[in-house]
Amino acid sequence: MHHTAFYLSFLSLAIALMSCHGNNSSVSSATADAAAQEQPPSASAQTHDMIFNADSAYQYVAQQVALGPRVPASEAHAKCVDFITSTLNAAGVDTVTLQRATVSDAYNKSLPITNIMGRINPEAADRIILVAHYDTRPWNDAEQTDAALQRPIPGANDGGSGVGVLLEIARVLGQHRPAIGVDLLFVDAEDSGISGPWGGGEDTWCLGSQYWARHQPYTASNSPRYGIVLDMVGGRGARFYREYYSESNAPSVVNKVWSMAARSGYGEYFPNETGGAIIDDHVQLVRGGIPCIDIVECNNVETGSFPPQWHTLNDDLQAIDRSTLKAVGQTVVNLVYSER
Repeated sequence: MHHTAFYLSFLSLAIALMSCHGNNSSVSSATADAAAQEQPPSASAQTHDMIFNADSAYQYVAQQVALGPRVPASEAHAKCVDFITSTLNAAGVDTVTLQRATVSDAYNKSLPITNIMGRINPEAADRIILVAHYDTRPWNDAEQTDAALQRPIPGANDGGSGVGVLLEIARVLGQHRPAIGVDLLFVDAEDSGISGPWGGGEDTWCLGSQYWARHQPYTASNSPRYGIVLDMVGGRGARFYREYYSESNAPSVVNKVWSMAARSGYGEYFPNETGGAIIDDHVQLVRGGIPCIDIVECNNVETGSFPPQWHTLNDDLQAIDRSTLKAVGQTVVNLVYSER
């Protein structure tokens, strides 16, 4: 992950600009009670077709990393567009569309972007949307020298993991159609922003989802009920806290997801505690009128923030744990099939 984040003090309700620093305080008793009372439909009888395969998701991550850093406007980026598109088609999604545009990057230069959407049951008015960014950070924030700084990161977790999970979900949904419509959105240019002492502001991040939210393919009658963003969902030892803006904008969706994780046997990965406040693609969808939450690791036990490999050259396949991919992927799959 990337972008501008905030530390949240619930005593003062002040939000100060800095890297994600989770509060880690327990959710309020009212919120916890709501989560406990949420009755996710039974994750009964999963058929073989409804099983999220973590090995498959891992291979999707590995295939992205093998392309090289997927920096917008690069050859590896173009190959990744082809990879995602062909994988969605092979999975049997009903339609795959590319939204191409040119936006201004953090330095006010023109940047070509491509958002990719695969749709399951496109005729269904009742639908949800699942989102991940596929671009990678153009530079290595951890380095101190200009030469090293300009080396783009591999992006196995930050970019690759969310895409890998969505592509495996596409395979599952293609084999066993859900009762609702599901849109799988792969957004571009999420991770090229500038923050910290260099300035830039939050609008330099999430350029693809900003554009998509302004030009989304929905009417009032078929807009998704809710959305879920998956970002950095493959890290070793990752725990996913209830992100603050998600809690503020779509608390019922947070309760639904965290309840399903507990019912599915993955409550250990989804602590029922509030984390930090993150500017990510979910904020852009909320601005576009779609209640949306973020499943993202930003309370790492080692750093107190993002994982130690975040925005470094160490964000490679060694950072990925199949067990984490499984916990997130199976939770979302179970949630989709619980919807009626």
